[in-house]
Amino acid sequence: MAHIIILRFSAIGDVLMTLPVVDAVARQNPDVRFTIVSRAWAKPLTKLLPSNVGFITADLSGKHKGIGGLNRLCRRLMALHPTGIADLHNVLRTQWLRFRLRIIHVPVAHIDKGRRERRRFVSATTKTQQRPVFERYADVFRRLGLQVDVDFHSFFPAGGADLKAMLPDFDVSLRPERRWVGVAPFAAHEGKIYPLEQMEQVVAQLVANPDTRVFLFGGGPAEHDVLEQWAQRYPRVENMAGQLHNMAEELALISHLQVMVSMDSANMHLASLAAVPVVSVWGATHPFSGFMGYGQSQDAVVQRTDLDCRPCSIYGQKPCRYGDYRCMRGIRPEEIVQKIRDIER
Repeated sequence: MAHIIILRFSAIGDVLMTLPVVDAVARQNPDVRFTIVSRAWAKPLTKLLPSNVGFITADLSGKHKGIGGLNRLCRRLMALHPTGIADLHNVLRTQWLRFRLRIIHVPVAHIDKGRRERRRFVSATTKTQQRPVFERYADVFRRLGLQVDVDFHSFFPAGGADLKAMLPDFDVSLRPERRWVGVAPFAAHEGKIYPLEQMEQVVAQLVANPDTRVFLFGGGPAEHDVLEQWAQRYPRVENMAGQLHNMAEELALISHLQVMVSMDSANMHLASLAAVPVVSVWGATHPFSGFMGYGQSQDAVVQRTDLDCRPCSIYGQKPCRYGDYRCMRGIRPEEIVQKIRDIER
């Protein structure tokens, strides 16, 4: 039986973007076994994939750290007798694993990130749609001789996940509102974060409608504190940071939202896995760069189109040349709220 090892270690959003492609290639090639090698947080989500997909944790800060750790991981992969390696990351760690496995004549293919095209995109006066990263991932499998047409829709049936099964402590009857809206106001870089004081205005305007409940999503302790303040300040606002045990539970809740409000961040991609419409807010980055959420509409994008300084980079990590992140501060909360109201599910 053919066995393909899939390598993608980080970042969270990029790993999430592999899942529609892996789902499609696994369904369309049921006689092939696939094993994803990634960080531990991804394992619960991979249980939603077809049964011919397995998972191995890459403990890159522990037993798989450094060359010795990578060699240990490589020996484990060799023991699986792979017939192909799909490197969806193409960084030094995965390049080393590819090198070791190529020595024993395992066919390998890796993603072409299109770095040259991305540099041209950032500097171009007129922005044109770049090739979506989903197709770049699919190309890797095609180079290994597999059929793949990326036709993913959702991990859940119409109506969302079974909340009683996946979130037994979540009492839906206590949240009777007609419209549930998710708000995920954080991202990895400042240039991708809508100012929190303005996002709080978005939350306030949403819950001014008694038919609306807002669920707040975030990660670290500082984020939790901000979200908790909002939850205490406004009715029908719930802080979900720290309340869910893993990303699969978060996805189950997200599947029941009417809309998610997200930055160019992991929550945009998480909502996309449940076919939930996303109002995405873009500042230092650009939705034409190829990193839009799977199946998401450009009509739901909120961005400034009057600034020739954006995008300042593909990933949004560069500091603002003006120091004020005007690409985000210049977006009015009412613009985001209107986009939310425009979405009908």
